[in-house]
Amino acid sequence: MTKPESAGHDYDVVIGGASLAGSAAAILLARRGARVALLERRSDPDAYKVLCTHSLTANAYPVLDELGLVPALEEAGAVRNEARWYTRWGWIEPRAAPSGPELPYGYNIRRSTLDPLIRSHAARTPGVDLLLGHQVTGLLRENGRTVGVRTRTPEGDDREIRARLVVGADGKDSAVAKYAEVPVRRHENARFGYLAHFRDLPLRDGIAHAWFLEPDMAYAFPNDDGVTVVAVLPDKKRLPAFREDLEGSFLDFVRGLPEAPPVDSAERVTKIIGTVDYPLLTREPTAPGLALVGDAALTGDPLWGVGCGWALQSAQWLAEAVASAVTGHGDLDTSLAAYARTHRRRLTGHQKLAVDFAKTARPFNPGEQLMFSAAARDAAMARHMFLFASRLIGPMRFLSPLALARAAAVNLRHRRTATASLRA
Repeated sequence: MTKPESAGHDYDVVIGGASLAGSAAAILLARRGARVALLERRSDPDAYKVLCTHSLTANAYPVLDELGLVPALEEAGAVRNEARWYTRWGWIEPRAAPSGPELPYGYNIRRSTLDPLIRSHAARTPGVDLLLGHQVTGLLRENGRTVGVRTRTPEGDDREIRARLVVGADGKDSAVAKYAEVPVRRHENARFGYLAHFRDLPLRDGIAHAWFLEPDMAYAFPNDDGVTVVAVLPDKKRLPAFREDLEGSFLDFVRGLPEAPPVDSAERVTKIIGTVDYPLLTREPTAPGLALVGDAALTGDPLWGVGCGWALQSAQWLAEAVASAVTGHGDLDTSLAAYARTHRRRLTGHQKLAVDFAKTARPFNPGEQLMFSAAARDAAMARHMFLFASRLIGPMRFLSPLALARAAAVNLRHRRTATASLRA
């Protein structure tokens, strides 16, 4: 049993990484009474993650609401992320039911806006000490558990910070996870990705577009300040051509999309950036005295744009599970086990599907063909697809026997209608 009431701690929690997951965890833990050291290796308070989908899926909205960030996001110009998706069966266009509530939503917002916003929010939260320019250089260990971190300060000095709990929120290449020797499972991603930002790029209905081209993928997400991020994620078989002429290949790919966004008439405001190797990573989310959140615990496929949402959700799950223990009112190991169970239960199924779709850059399998084709042909199935894409429902509910039966009925009606039209 852990004894959180033991003396000798500088803080209740020390968090490595002050981007989305780390800042959110710091705010939520401090509000529950914890004393938090929030470490960020970069000294610039306006630093941000560049390579990102810049999208907060609807599953993140409750966390944003608890953080109190919704009004600030709206004021900053965040765009509610309605979307339409191209498939070989036509466009999937989720819309609210005529007599029902509006669809849940998240936001598209550039990380250059979002990261400083949430970091400054954390810095203003009582109980949080934001330590910029502090790089984690090692962990403090006692009797097989993590009890703090070693850091290098902006002045180049070494410092030890002891805490009841150490949290790694430092991304897919997490130094905290490496120093703790947390095993990592790497899953090949057979697609590569490039993106660029364009200003004044018109999109139909002013909403996000995504293209499922089987196996290639692309999307255009409108963001704050009139800027749209356009990304392409082709099969790696196309990589040699992109390497030979990145700009020409990128623009030609976008121009060839159905209902292609008119990139030639828009202003490109960033370089074309990307990565040729972005594996999906999975780590155990806890170890004695340690927890991982965001990409440090699980790095998904950027194709689905779920990383930001999962970063915020995992921060919330952690705070709910461990806040009492880190403030001296419970057993920390038991609380960490509860967080790990929630993390696995909520995300493992999603990750397994993503891994399967990424490893060979394959076309849709029969089950996916059934669901996507039905969603292109039926409004209720489009809403069902939206709930899954927004990670508001899991794979079991998305592919439940009832959902599969409804999809089959939609496609059967479609075939009968098509046959009757041919006979007429």
